[in-house]
Amino acid sequence: MDTISDRNPRVVSALKLVKASERRATGLFLAEGANAAGGAIDSGVAREIFVSAEAAARYTDIIGRAQSRDIRVWQISDRVANGLSETVTPQGVVAVCEQSQHTLDRVLSVAGESAFVAVLIDVNDPGNAGAIIRVADAAGAHAVLLLGESVDPYNGKVIRATAGSFFHIPVVRARDTADALDRMRKQRFLVLATTAQGDVALPQLGLQPEIGPQRRVAWLLGNEAHGLPPGVLSVADLTVRIPIFGRAESLNLATAGALCLYESARLVRRE
Repeated sequence: MDTISDRNPRVVSALKLVKASERRATGLFLAEGANAAGGAIDSGVAREIFVSAEAAARYTDIIGRAQSRDIRVWQISDRVANGLSETVTPQGVVAVCEQSQHTLDRVLSVAGESAFVAVLIDVNDPGNAGAIIRVADAAGAHAVLLLGESVDPYNGKVIRATAGSFFHIPVVRARDTADALDRMRKQRFLVLATTAQGDVALPQLGLQPEIGPQRRVAWLLGNEAHGLPPGVLSVADLTVRIPIFGRAESLNLATAGALCLYESARLVRRE
């Protein structure tokens, strides 16, 4: 491991990746934090690792895993480590990574007969997006799709919120929501829209005739403040509500997503 100066071209290039425009232009992104950097190394997408002096002493396992795969590790100043992080509490370890080559058509076409996917539409909060990617991984979902004006999945806060799950499950972004939904239908996905006014209560979902063995399911989850657009709700095969038994007005997006994805996991494993 070599020490590298703040003005080194590698450092300068890495610092630019905090901007979405630079990520789009280069096809690279930053994975900050021990879980994210470790996941990037293990999945084979990490190009190089930057660590502060303190992180180098703390995360010797990550450094060893990188070096065993011939990934260069550079020690940087605390100032650069802070600049590479988009989070409030930087851990001092950052991987420069190659973006995935997953496409919407490819992800949908290779889905198994009982696959279920999480579809985020106009979801703005990176913490919510990251949390849903994490729970989708835990529940055994096939993929996470971010449609419309949803947050950039390569945003540093999204990556860190996934706690490494970003590297375990395909994550795809597509701007055209209507086109993406049409492609899901062509691949025989049953489109379920989550809304407080849904026609079917989540605990009753398994009783619906549309939900049968070997049925692909796409869960649509909407914007934190406004939910799903009326045009999206109108084209869903079923609208699903999560019952509120107490006095809470609603559930936050990540919690609602977790309940829906785990219901799909339960139904798949029951059958």
